[in-house]
Amino acid sequence: MLEPLFPWREMRRMEREMDRMQREMERMFDTFFPRRRRWMEVEFPPLNIWTNNDQAIVTAELPGINPEELELSVNNDTLILRGKRLVNHLPEGARYQRRERFQGEFARSLQLPFAIDADKVEAHYENGVLTITLPRAEADKPKRIAVHAAESNGKEG
Repeated sequence: MLEPLFPWREMRRMEREMDRMQREMERMFDTFFPRRRRWMEVEFPPLNIWTNNDQAIVTAELPGINPEELELSVNNDTLILRGKRLVNHLPEGARYQRRERFQGEFARSLQLPFAIDADKVEAHYENGVLTITLPRAEADKPKRIAVHAAESNGKEG
């Protein structure tokens, strides 16, 4: 006796098998090419930025990094942050089961919404977080212009 045909059941089985094969291929590529997926990940270090009329504040998460290894520079409206997270060497015979933390050299370039007074930039590193205060250049700050009314001579025109 012939078994009834259930096309949807077969389609689901094929979909599960394709998902399994895709996961296996991802695992294989991640083993041999660990930096392959970097383009899909958030850049390192992750940054937050907020601004007001007077300044920009940038925070960067940099746990485990020696602040003396960091290099900051500002050029007009661009902040550049460079550094290096040292590679952790595994004990002999050990191997990674999962490797998600970035290691090696990094650089981030961030265009700010206004020009910066580079002489007044301050940076503080505490508990793995770098906080950079970037004062807005005086020449770039919005200027409030007073509007003066003309004196009226009493005649309406």
